[in-house]
Formats: sequence, C-alpha cells, structure tokens
Amino acid sequence: MNVLIVDDESPARKRLNRLIGEIDGFEAVGEAKNGQEAIDQCDVLKPDIVLMDIRMPAVDGLDAAKKITQQKSPPAIIYCTAYSDHALQAFESHAVDYLLKPVNKERLVEALIACTKVSRAQQANVVEIEEAEEKAVRQHICARVRGNLVLVPVESIYYFHADQKYINVKHSEGELLIEETLLSLESEFSEGFLRIHRNALVSKERIDGLVKNETTSFVTFKGIDDQLEISRRHLPAVRKAIKTL
Repeated sequence: MNVLIVDDESPARKRLNRLIGEIDGFEAVGEAKNGQEAIDQCDVLKPDIVLMDIRMPAVDGLDAAKKITQQKSPPAIIYCTAYSDHALQAFESHAVDYLLKPVNKERLVEALIACTKVSRAQQANVVEIEEAEEKAVRQHICARVRGNLVLVPVESIYYFHADQKYINVKHSEGELLIEETLLSLESEFSEGFLRIHRNALVSKERIDGLVKNETTSFVTFKGIDDQLEISRRHLPAVRKAIKTL
C-alpha cells in the first residue's frame, strides 16, 4: 500500500520513510512539509495511507485531514505527533490511529495493518465507509484527567464499572472516569469484554476466575485484588465464558 508522509521536520520524515521501508507491503510514495502540500499531494498521488503530523505551519494536520477526507476515495489517516492533547479531535475526525513520537515500529505496523482493513472497506463500497468507521474498534480510551487528555490502551483495561452517569475504568496504571455508556462500550468491545452485571464489563483476558459466598458470585482478576459481583442473570454466560478461557 502507498503511504504519504507529512511532517514539517526533515528528520521525522526520514525516520518514517526508513521505518516504512522495513515493513513488507507498504511503500512511501511521497512527502509533504505542511498541510497544504499534503492536500495537493493526495490529489496527485492518491495514497492509500497518510502519516500526518499535527502541529505544522500554515495549514495544520487536523485541518488538512478534514479536506483530504472529503476527496473521492480518501486515504486512511494516521496521526504521528509529539503531543497527546489533540487525540480526542483526531479520533473524532475518524483517524485510524494516533501515534506519539518517536514512533515505535511495532505500533506503526499495527496502525498500518488497521488501515488495510479500512482500505478494503473503501474499495468494496465507498458508500459504506462511514458505517465501517463507526464499527471500527478503538485501540485506546480517551479521558480528561485534571484538564489533561489521557490515552489508555484498551488492552490494559481490567474492567468498566458504571457509577451513576460516569464509567470507572480500571486499568494497569490505575483508574479514571469517562462519560460514555456501558451499552455503547459493550457493543464496541464485545469481542474482548464480557458483561457480568448491569453495571459492569470485564476484560476476558484479565479474568482469573470465579469465587462465591453463600449468596453471591464474583469475578476475580489476574494481578489485582478487585472482585466484581456477577448478577444471577449473567452468571450462566459468565460460567460458560470462563470455561473457554
């Protein structure tokens, strides 16, 4: 797949060019130093993927991406930036991924592979692109903590627990609150998370087992002491799921 590299710093462009050259199936076909050049290059080169910096002179990466995604058969966008404070805007613009500099090769490969799935959807039916994007599963959960935007890898999450209008997210580095619904999280992450109660979703990979007292059953987790109650309604499905882990 053809990749366009967009960054106002030459060393950053060279590094991404080198990394892409080491990954089979992907080729850097052009470079741009700012957002306007990116728009022009996309119109000419028709890349499959754009690696887009955000903070650039004149037209920044976010504005450039908005215009690029309006083109016919637009490329997939991966943001590559030194700053995490634009992550929420990036994902709202339907970016496939958001990589922090210095870009790690393993994360770059993961992001590029995710783009191939989006590209196949585009080639199959352009009309269905938005639907495909809505179904795309996030790799990170975004949350604001003391005014700062924090990205939590989904793979590090133990569970989501509803607490009034907020969702408590327990992850390997601690916990935080997000303003999403448990129903939407269950729909998006159904492959990796299991509903155990009307107020809780747990990571299948992080389940350690099931314990019970005289009246109640609980899920236990690997590496932490937390236990979450399993409702009677969900107990049969939880038992069945645990047997397959």
